[in-house]
Amino acid sequence: MAGLTGRRTACTVNRSARLDATAPILEDGFSPHDTEDEVATLLLRPLFPRDREMVLLAAFDAHERLVALTPVDGQKADRCAIAPRHWRATLRIGTRHLLMAHNHPSGDASPSGADIEWTREALAFLRFLGVDLVDHLIFTDAGHFSFRRAGLL
Repeated sequence: MAGLTGRRTACTVNRSARLDATAPILEDGFSPHDTEDEVATLLLRPLFPRDREMVLLAAFDAHERLVALTPVDGQKADRCAIAPRHWRATLRIGTRHLLMAHNHPSGDASPSGADIEWTREALAFLRFLGVDLVDHLIFTDAGHFSFRRAGLL
């Protein structure tokens, strides 16, 4: 597996891309299930429930080693919120890079307006703390959407 900033993973960093509500269409950021990298297939995908949204915060240190994997269960079938205690648990241990991921049980991998806004807020918050938001992935049974790949980060 390539590193977080490597070229093979969905976590590839493209520093020139911008988070923009007028984002490219879904196809630009979608990876079918059979083309997913090891992080998506082996680490993240198996943890998502099929009946409700859940967020995963995967934290990596400066050497790109996984230091925390924090699941955040959704209170409702269609949305999640990350409480301060989850951010503290994820960020207090020398986190330098963060990968956010969540699932859409509906099967539609398109980011909602709330997903885009939530990602904007997380990006600003993490930048303030000196943490790199590597990507935000949205998983469905068919594959996943990458904010980074779509040019939204």
